[in-house]
Amino acid sequence: MRSDDVRSLLQSAVPTAVAGTLAAVISGIVAGGKGAVGAVVATVVVMLFMGIGFLVLQRTAKSLPHLFQAMGLMLYTAQILLLFVFLAVFKNTTLFNPKAFAITLVVATLVWIAAQARAHMKAKILYVEPDSMKGDKPGNSGQKP
Repeated sequence: MRSDDVRSLLQSAVPTAVAGTLAAVISGIVAGGKGAVGAVVATVVVMLFMGIGFLVLQRTAKSLPHLFQAMGLMLYTAQILLLFVFLAVFKNTTLFNPKAFAITLVVATLVWIAAQARAHMKAKILYVEPDSMKGDKPGNSGQKP
């Protein structure tokens, strides 16, 4: 993994972890220990889903750049659907507070997406490949007349 990929991943994961910690504290105060557990579980689920999705997109960008946009749309759709499945599966659980879980899941997902968008906007991504060290002028094939 390239260093700029790691930087982008950290710029998304750290704010999500902070938001999850805040959600765990608030849920612990409002709903007790089960609320805090629900918030922690939701934060871990979001960070795993989104982190794995990020890695899949980076691999796709390297190996199949022509499928990058379609893969991104499909991946985000699949992630949201899987998160809804998690909500449905744990809707009536007694292990943790399902409301704290659901609210933290949505908040952590939104924080991840916002942080990822911010990281992408701040990244210095070249959209033109720099020329080699030859110093060729545009339109010149490198041959001398």
